[in-house]
Amino acid sequence: MKPTKYKTVLVTPPGAIVDNAAFATATIDTLGFSYLEIFVAFGAMDIAATLLKVQESDDSGMSGAVDIVGTRVGTDPNDTGATSTLPSATSDNTIFKFEIDLKGRKRYLDLNLTGGDGTTGTYAVVWANLHEGDVAPTSAADKGAAQLMRAPIIS
Repeated sequence: MKPTKYKTVLVTPPGAIVDNAAFATATIDTLGFSYLEIFVAFGAMDIAATLLKVQESDDSGMSGAVDIVGTRVGTDPNDTGATSTLPSATSDNTIFKFEIDLKGRKRYLDLNLTGGDGTTGTYAVVWANLHEGDVAPTSAADKGAAQLMRAPIIS
């Protein structure tokens, strides 16, 4: 088995639908990694999100956090060059993805997501994959998982 140098971080676990409020998120410690992918999976939505972006800070509590240009959905262009759009009431069962080269970035990153004020609100789950680590984590815990399952090599 080829060890991969990655770690998964559960940023926003499955929980209650959020209406007119910010989602609770976990700060991502990027120490020892070179690249980050953040996935925001939306379930049922009856209203557009009002905020979706990534911020960075030198402080784990995100004191003095600043926006990362290129991650401000609804402001910055997307990968096609068009202005990005916030998830809408019709964005059910879609994934929004952020790709961030960590070279020159601050150590801590955090996703900011606010659900709009609808009849019920927004359901979302967020996770991040840190890649190209200085070391190859091998245990489930080191990889950010409760359990690690490996399929046998077929020869």
